[in-house]
Amino acid sequence: MSSTVIEQGTVEKPHSEKNYLNADHTLKSWLLTVDHKRIGILYLISVTFFFFIGAIAAAMIRYELTSPKGILLSSEVYNKTFSAHGIYMVFQFLVVAIPAVLGNFLIPIMIGARDMAFPRLNLLSWYMFITGGALITLSFILGGVDAGWTFYVPLSTISENQISLCLVGIFITGFSSIFTGVNFIATIHKMRAPGMTWYRLPLFIWAHYATAVVVILGTPVVAITLFLVVVERGFGFGIFSPELGGDPVLFQHLFWFYSHPAVYIMILPAFGVVSEIITCFSRRPIFGYRFIAYSSLAIAFLGFAVWGHHMFISSQSAFQGIVFSIITWVLAIPSAIKMFNWATTMYKGSVHFSTPMLYALGFMGLFLIGGLTGLHLASLDTDIHVTGTYFIVAHFHYVMVGGTILGYLGGIHFWFPKMFGRTYSEVWGRMSAMIVFVGFNLTFFPQFMVGYLGMPRRYHYYYFAPEWQIYHVLSTAGSSILGLGFLMPGIYLTYAIFKGKKAGANPWGAKGLEWENCDSPPITENFEKPIIVTGSVYDYNPEEDSKLYEDEDTGMLGGKY
Repeated sequence: MSSTVIEQGTVEKPHSEKNYLNADHTLKSWLLTVDHKRIGILYLISVTFFFFIGAIAAAMIRYELTSPKGILLSSEVYNKTFSAHGIYMVFQFLVVAIPAVLGNFLIPIMIGARDMAFPRLNLLSWYMFITGGALITLSFILGGVDAGWTFYVPLSTISENQISLCLVGIFITGFSSIFTGVNFIATIHKMRAPGMTWYRLPLFIWAHYATAVVVILGTPVVAITLFLVVVERGFGFGIFSPELGGDPVLFQHLFWFYSHPAVYIMILPAFGVVSEIITCFSRRPIFGYRFIAYSSLAIAFLGFAVWGHHMFISSQSAFQGIVFSIITWVLAIPSAIKMFNWATTMYKGSVHFSTPMLYALGFMGLFLIGGLTGLHLASLDTDIHVTGTYFIVAHFHYVMVGGTILGYLGGIHFWFPKMFGRTYSEVWGRMSAMIVFVGFNLTFFPQFMVGYLGMPRRYHYYYFAPEWQIYHVLSTAGSSILGLGFLMPGIYLTYAIFKGKKAGANPWGAKGLEWENCDSPPITENFEKPIIVTGSVYDYNPEEDSKLYEDEDTGMLGGKY
């Protein structure tokens, strides 16, 4: 990328005390807002609430498994508890968190637009998300769901729990994602500032564009699939249940056709976040910009061709298994490109270990383990041995929690000064990042070992193999540390919103329209004057880095910014 600059509208300090947060303080102004930034904040509050519910369920699971014979929960309640954990975390947090919070807030600002292409559709998507979450919550209040987050048939069709109500809630939440995806694509295509060409787009935008494509192509499939389960439960049509003449394997094909790409709905936005963080705190232009951009699109499209690797033991032919195995191995290449390019960006860079950078480095380490173990699962012989065990649970969490959540926390810490105009304590931020990393590994690495030894997932008791207890005790101890690491940002970031030191327009010395052309927090219209882009958004100059210093109070980068 050429070393040119963004000339128009550069901000060195806030122009006005008026911003999107204090433009109107009434509850009505928030609930009826069409400002993409306020909608992002509404999503931030909502996903934090649902994450809290899912985390409580996870804590109950871990506590219960410290004993081979269980402690508090009956088998039925245990099934409902792990179902609640999976449903809330997948559908109400992981799929939504980064796109709905950071994507909504940042995409228009990053491309020089004043708002989303469809502001009212954007608000409707949040109401659909809340409605879906409310119905899911009601289903657990009225009796719960015991079919897991995958809703495999025939269990989901014969169970007498509140599965239909829960599926309707997930169906509505799916429409929320579709509305958001449509808005992202339209905004990126039609709302870019003059001069913001495709190859000047931040990698954050490329990642969210790829995510939106996956959402629009994949979500209708799972929505129809889950709707058919509701129809079968309500009217007795033979679609999936074998006793009614249906095909349970058909459900798996349809479900995983969406749910494997859904992994990339969760992880692709995190890739975009990490790209922005690493180039900022390495003080170097991103290495291999086009390779990273195209790898996001490659992941999005190849993700639709590998659903069968979830079904190696589900009656598909050996030939199909080989094809899906090969494609899965090929899919590892775009992810590897990102990892190598991030490492090369840091090579000989002036790396600053601020809180967002620690989360980004933690993301790289944990996603590397998750990705490499994914290659084990892409191999037929290894997958057959560990399918249905805690090895799968550990792999999934290394990718989703180690990837998506660390990317989300890194993004929240990176753009927090921009979102709220305040700085947080870097001491507490760095401490929480390290606690999360240690707690995560202590929680899930023992699950690789106990899974390889044969511990089945979703089992309430394991008294037939008491030697597995040590692994579960270690995992539960790690989850306590991990929970503390997750709780700490909620405390010090909330404190910073009200009591934190005021942030300048560009406290990190970062590049991009949101940093160099926009106040902290932004005004309602985002920019004081129209933006014209004349060069790269990654125009980092090592000589400028010598003019930066760390603020003693906040640990953020200061100097000429």
